[in-house]
Amino acid sequence: MKTTALTRKHIELGAKMVAFAGYNMPLQYEGLKIEHQTVRKSVGVFDVSHMGEFFIEGPASSSLIQQITSNDISNMSDGQVQYSCMPNLQGGIVDDLLVYRFHSEKYMLVVNASNIDKDWQWITKFNSNNAELKNCSDDYSLLAIQGPKAIALLQQHTSVDLSNMKYYTFSLGDFCGVSDVIISATGYTGSGGFEVYIKNENVKLIWDTIFKHTGDIDIRPAGLAARDTLRLEMGFCLYGNDIDDSTSPLEAGLGWITKFTTDFNNSDYLKLQKEQGLERKRVGFVMKEKGIARKGYIIVDSNGNQIGEVTSGTMSPSLNLSIGMGYVQKEFSSLHSEIYIRIRNKTLKAEVVKLPFYKS
Repeated sequence: MKTTALTRKHIELGAKMVAFAGYNMPLQYEGLKIEHQTVRKSVGVFDVSHMGEFFIEGPASSSLIQQITSNDISNMSDGQVQYSCMPNLQGGIVDDLLVYRFHSEKYMLVVNASNIDKDWQWITKFNSNNAELKNCSDDYSLLAIQGPKAIALLQQHTSVDLSNMKYYTFSLGDFCGVSDVIISATGYTGSGGFEVYIKNENVKLIWDTIFKHTGDIDIRPAGLAARDTLRLEMGFCLYGNDIDDSTSPLEAGLGWITKFTTDFNNSDYLKLQKEQGLERKRVGFVMKEKGIARKGYIIVDSNGNQIGEVTSGTMSPSLNLSIGMGYVQKEFSSLHSEIYIRIRNKTLKAEVVKLPFYKS
């Protein structure tokens, strides 16, 4: 099992460690609810160094990225980040990812930890024009410093004007005395904040500095459990749960990152799917009876006929409601549709609602 540069730190802090995507990762420290609410109200810090970072450079870099991703990078400017996905050739998704543009011939792709090897092989397969590819996943650490008080906490540690950084942009600058840190106004929580990419040898210094100079700001380390409930409250997809090699980006509600202004892998198939109409859709739902939906639970109609399957579910700490997402047949995907979740030996009522569940 792999470790991050901060694994020993997490153990010293008393974190409950679990295996995740081949890494020994902190699941929680003080507890899911307190970590979740700290991110919603103040600042939580996640070690997400298991994520993968690929650099693509050279004259062929933009054409390669345009081919393998569903979004359109032609309108990106320097310092911009774009959410996208890599379609496979069977109508599904290889991975979802972030595209960072440094300039027209240099990009960074941030991919899911469980897909690093698969993604690398996939991208290499289509690199016919010999763009320069570097897999730097083992060289970088990544901290997600999330919450509404992140700017107040972090501005003292950088000369980059954080308050003027727009959502989904990034800057290369000094941070906690370390130069050339990638500071990104992105995150997976819906509560604002930043993600910082640091060389492994500097991440312990940065972690300690952030937690040492906090003033009156409540800051806590947060684990994967809170990361999952936070993203689910926002209706964000988790690869391996809500999207995978068998789910179309259109079915997943990711039509907004599937741009047919340019050709990309399997774009003709996805365009035809859009024109002909979808047979199923990803929806969010709220349980109307007591019970928590979990991944893999069957969704049925009022007559007990299977109409879909749950992909993610939890008890929302912010809303105190049992929420979930899943795929259902198109006719049951409208807002306020009545669906039922089979939980053990019971069939419990749920209602399709608009995403996100949590609105700040």
